[in-house]
Amino acid sequence: MKDKILMKGNEALAEAAIRGGCRYYFGYPITPQNEVPAYMSKRLPEVGGVFIQAESETASINMVYGACASGARAMTSSSSPGISLMQEGISYIAGSEVPAVIINVMRGGPGLGNISPSQADYLQSVKGGGHGDYNVIIFAPSTVQELADYAYDSFDVAFKYRNPVMILADGVLGQISEGVILPEFKEIKDAPEWALGKGKERNIIRSLFLNPEDRLTTHNIHLQEKYRRIEKEIQYFEEYKCEDAEYLIVAYGTTSRICKSAIDNMRNNGIKIGLFRPISLWPFPYAKLKENAASKETLFVVEMAYNQLEQDVRIGVEGAAPIERLNKLGGSVFNEEEIIDFISNSITLKGNKYVG
Repeated sequence: MKDKILMKGNEALAEAAIRGGCRYYFGYPITPQNEVPAYMSKRLPEVGGVFIQAESETASINMVYGACASGARAMTSSSSPGISLMQEGISYIAGSEVPAVIINVMRGGPGLGNISPSQADYLQSVKGGGHGDYNVIIFAPSTVQELADYAYDSFDVAFKYRNPVMILADGVLGQISEGVILPEFKEIKDAPEWALGKGKERNIIRSLFLNPEDRLTTHNIHLQEKYRRIEKEIQYFEEYKCEDAEYLIVAYGTTSRICKSAIDNMRNNGIKIGLFRPISLWPFPYAKLKENAASKETLFVVEMAYNQLEQDVRIGVEGAAPIERLNKLGGSVFNEEEIIDFISNSITLKGNKYVG
């Protein structure tokens, strides 16, 4: 078995992306993801790749668009305000069915906000922050190992579906250092037949269809059929101590890590509680969440945002259990005691008995 290497999250994802075949990186600096371009600027030339610091986030996403349209494995990374500037380009990429990988290491907002961790980009990411009917596949890791694993696999997923993939992290996950086992280098295959410059006939990649009654309508229907297939084939989640749980926390990313520790503590005090952690935020694992919620007294949605994850939780639960929310706003991170106190007080006020 391979030994673990101590790596910072941002650097682990960058190395894993390179090992997953990424040879082109275009980006613009913004905290707390700056270690990604810094690492890429040094490492990509060593493997025959190309690093370009663009003049803006708008430029970088369009550079990714061009590189990926030629069949190359390319990516960009940024943090909240920078991702906002990329939304038009992401819509173009989705509409053109180009397989790009985008990293968002979230920070506090709105506006310039601060450089502290946040989860307030949830709706922007999973509901499509740009114009038109489209979806981006969203993965939300909770450890440095998962961050590396999903960065490694996202290129295969993007190319399989010809769709942009986004990894939704946050400032904690990008900055912490943990032991990680890095994957092997993938063999980079030739560009696919649909790419620019490939195939027997001249390929055209575009999102412009001027006849709405014919070409654009047909294209949109095609995209929706693809999204329904993705929804069936990608359903990633974790269930933690859910088997005998009377109560359930729903959380993702860094927040879910803190919730696990709180759950262990509460169980030691007689509260039977578990965690449902969505990993694919789009497609969201609605059916599995509802299955878990059906037998629970209460669901507690814990997120570093206001009522964002909760919206998808309510869609999935469909009234199968009451829902309470615990939110942290503006770049504040939960501590274990806050979660325990909130849930314990809620259970006490409802007349439920627990030891402690």
